[in-house]
Amino acid sequence: MIPWLNKTDDFPDVAEALTEAEGAPGLLAAGADLSPERLLMAYRQGIFPWFSEGQPILWWSTDPRMVLFTDHFKISRSLKKTLKKVDDSMRSGGDWDVRFDSAFEAVMRACAAPRIDENGTWISEEIVRGYTALHRLGHAHSTEVWLNNELVGGAYGVNIGRMFYGESMFARVTDASKIALAYLVHFLKSQGVSMIDCQQETSHLASLGAMPMPRAEFVARLKTAVDAPRILCWKPITLF
Repeated sequence: MIPWLNKTDDFPDVAEALTEAEGAPGLLAAGADLSPERLLMAYRQGIFPWFSEGQPILWWSTDPRMVLFTDHFKISRSLKKTLKKVDDSMRSGGDWDVRFDSAFEAVMRACAAPRIDENGTWISEEIVRGYTALHRLGHAHSTEVWLNNELVGGAYGVNIGRMFYGESMFARVTDASKIALAYLVHFLKSQGVSMIDCQQETSHLASLGAMPMPRAEFVARLKTAVDAPRILCWKPITLF
């Protein structure tokens, strides 16, 4: 059994999360709310919300934890050519542009849109409200890829101190989500962020350089990163 949290309750220790043998590996608690205060409390401890429409709020701390070190981000030869084209376009005022935080809610809603290989979405209206409130406080950020002033790709996540927690990405044209991630990683690296939380292990993330890390090690690294000075100026910088 997992505990049910009231709005004033603290989270249990992440070591109390369910194991694979218990059927829902990483599930820690249910209940509470998605207020900015609750979300920041969760992320600082290595906990994140993940639930479907109609379910109570479910809180997770997976073990192992998928992470991407900014030094280890893999750029394929074809993606490098694309990024160079985008870079050149940004410098010359061409068709491509990459921005931060100019359309946060639009990025969230694009990430929530139906996908061919998925049934439904976990990015509910409740999630959108919670993270847009966090965005207004300067803790949730979007990376946006624009083509001819149309939003064609992006990603969003949470920043505390010198730690970034990736939440979701989308693409409406080929490689647009990878472009968003490349610029995000490049910017975060320039700001002294060494590790991005990717939450759950997937082959796609692994192909980009992400790797699993034992939860205990992840939480230990987290404690130092979240207490570092916060990133105040979010502005994309060119890669080449």
